[in-house]
Amino acid sequence: MAFAMGVRLRDAVRRGSARADADLAGRVCSELASDLPEEDLGEYLHDALDMYRMGSKPRCEEVEYLGMVREAIERIEEGGGKADRVW
Repeated sequence: MAFAMGVRLRDAVRRGSARADADLAGRVCSELASDLPEEDLGEYLHDALDMYRMGSKPRCEEVEYLGMVREAIERIEEGGGKADRVW
């Protein structure tokens, strides 16, 4: 009986962790969208990098844009290690 309880508890922890990950991803994407209001970033930030055409912006803007998107992806992948950082 204790084994079944442990499995349920572990499943609940996983679900809570997935929810926290989704919340973090949503929060990071919101922050990035507010910093880059003219950009259409979409739901997946990796797509924003994959679909980006090099040279489509002035060089200084391009470097800043790509850096901000990469940093947001890293924050999400780290799971909030830098969630308290202000942009």
